[in-house]
Amino acid sequence: MPTILLLIASNIFMTLAWYGHLKYKDVALWKVILISWLIALPEYALQVPANRLGYGQFTGAQLKVIQEIITLSVFAVFSVLYLGEALRWNHVAAFAMMVGACYLMFAKI
Repeated sequence: MPTILLLIASNIFMTLAWYGHLKYKDVALWKVILISWLIALPEYALQVPANRLGYGQFTGAQLKVIQEIITLSVFAVFSVLYLGEALRWNHVAAFAMMVGACYLMFAKI
């Protein structure tokens, strides 16, 4: 569980770093890059321990799929609440396919 919580927290920071500036088109690009890097620093401070703690309990491939599912979940909430974008049926269908990929990654086939 610590791995999952750390991955969620790191993805919140990364989503803010990558997409938080989209509402501020009047801010100079160099400032946006600098601020994004400062926001991304805590992301790395959370992501690296998450992968360290999780590796062994999960394989590297499983960690990556977990991270991608979390990234899409965090971004879906961010895009609706912060960017004001609609979540459409095809977004939900694509997410369901990612959950299917996660199932396949963990299946004992």
